[in-house]
Amino acid sequence: MNDGAHNSTPLYQRIKQDLLDRIAAGEWREGEAIPTEQALAREFGVARMTVNRALLDLSRAGVLVRRRGAGTFIAPSRVHASLLQIRNIADEIAERGHRHDSELHRLERIAADAADAAALGLPPGAIVFRSVIVHRENGVPIQVEERLVSPEVAPHYLAQDFSRITPSAYLQQVAPLVGAQYTVEARLPGREIATMLDISLRAPCLVVHRTTRTEARIASLAVLWHPGQRYQLTGGV
Repeated sequence: MNDGAHNSTPLYQRIKQDLLDRIAAGEWREGEAIPTEQALAREFGVARMTVNRALLDLSRAGVLVRRRGAGTFIAPSRVHASLLQIRNIADEIAERGHRHDSELHRLERIAADAADAAALGLPPGAIVFRSVIVHRENGVPIQVEERLVSPEVAPHYLAQDFSRITPSAYLQQVAPLVGAQYTVEARLPGREIATMLDISLRAPCLVVHRTTRTEARIASLAVLWHPGQRYQLTGGV
């Protein structure tokens, strides 16, 4: 890249465009790693800082995913999820022809605070089950699911292997869900959520608060964190 004197476009912008052209041409596929910053700096004949700026812009745009200690990868296509159905995220990912896997961070009994207990139809301080799971699509984190479950609906919740079945799929088995209520907000993640989603603290998230119910009672309360640059919620009637 030695024609800078004949081109007023900043070097990092030209690197960005070159990488976008190569991605569009299929040089790298979704989930594949691109060359390291050092390798790209040598290829383009620029400082590593210049390459870093180009990669940072592309990651903020949702084109690339940067994973600490692992490298930089082609991001999956933006995920579209519907608010009108109670869906198992593993099924949604499979329908896109992609691979789902998950990582369990917490599976525990806790005392529900007054608001959560009331939402579940339980007395303040009642024991509920809590799970925190990161869902990934082709190895890229797309959702942190924090769920509170009523023991009256799913008494064996804590005994499940959530690397083999998702909470949604299990609850559908033991207490078929007949409806849900949602609220959606945009929020910045805290450090724990940012780490689990492998995003920066400044990256906005779409946060879905979902209450699911059986015919008889409220089954669970879920807070679902999605990286905004990788996720889009849709709906229609």
